[in-house]
Amino acid sequence: MKIQIRNGRVFEEQGCFTEKTLYILDEKLVTEAEYFKGEGREEIVDANGSYVIPGLTDVHFHGCMGYDCCDGTREAFEAMIDYEVHQGVTTITPATMTMPEEVLLQVARAARETAASKGRVLQGLYMEGPFISMAKKGAQNGAYVHKPDLEMLKRLQEASGNMFRAVVVAPETEGAMEFIKEASRSVTVSLAHTAADYETARQALENGASQMTHLYNGMNGFTHRAPGPIGAAADHESCRAELICDGQHIHPAVVRTTFRMFGDDRMILISDSMRAAGMPDGDYELGGQKVIVKGTQAVLEDGTLAGSVTNLMDCVRTAVKKMGIPLGSAVKAAAVNSAKAVHIFDEFGSLVPGKYANVVLLNENLDTEQVYLCGQRIVG
Repeated sequence: MKIQIRNGRVFEEQGCFTEKTLYILDEKLVTEAEYFKGEGREEIVDANGSYVIPGLTDVHFHGCMGYDCCDGTREAFEAMIDYEVHQGVTTITPATMTMPEEVLLQVARAARETAASKGRVLQGLYMEGPFISMAKKGAQNGAYVHKPDLEMLKRLQEASGNMFRAVVVAPETEGAMEFIKEASRSVTVSLAHTAADYETARQALENGASQMTHLYNGMNGFTHRAPGPIGAAADHESCRAELICDGQHIHPAVVRTTFRMFGDDRMILISDSMRAAGMPDGDYELGGQKVIVKGTQAVLEDGTLAGSVTNLMDCVRTAVKKMGIPLGSAVKAAAVNSAKAVHIFDEFGSLVPGKYANVVLLNENLDTEQVYLCGQRIVG
């Protein structure tokens, strides 16, 4: 199959848009010369008036459509994959919760089995718990909080076939610095659910941590005398920071300020969605705890925010239309930077020859018109 996507405003890795033609041959984006050497039925797509962006990568979400990563079944992973792809989120690394090791092992095995057939979408797992601080556990289940344990991580990696791409750590906990030094050699270490001060977070970043999980949420705030982990991350030029732009977790002014403070090269948009994403209002479950969903808000019974119910493409729309983030910067944070964060940017995350042809067409209102997954039209 050969596809030309003509006349669209095509996203460039730097965060700008250029009017040009994209060439797809089978599963991959190719050069013009490679395209015309190829064989197969040809389709011409006129993208006049549309933005042409790479499929997004959500590196941190828990579930959708009534399913959760910690269900630990192929059915759950496949349902999440189907929903996300139809939103234009074409690569995912679903996140676990703070759960017992036997549950995490079940998740690891199910992800490995699913990736055998759905590996172009399911690119890994994100381990949000259990190596966190009780003081900042948020919506995580405190009954299963565990000190950082390299041997546990190794067991989970073995069960998953090395699918864990990132692991969350509270750097002030016992053994955390040693864990960070070792774990960062093979996975992205992200700081979160932490009561760490500036100096402790700075030390963790110097020891190999390179990311902040859902910045501002689950950590000490940024103040003029106590900048905390947020200040440490901003000072550390190689540290990326995740933001949940669902309109609930972070005020628009803080989103704008954070993009200026870190720059759009270091921002990662995530959804942090739970199983109620794509579902009606009602009562749901997250990490063994009841979650009440109404509109775009999901809370525990005590009122603690419990993830979001907004998919990543809708987070991009919210960031642009309600928070004043330029479209190029938002797409960069949800496609380029996210793919880099989980080490898949060589194959995904931008629209250059050699990468998989995961392409989304958006109209002027940023509504999804078409979605291509590995060169196959899924939507539109």
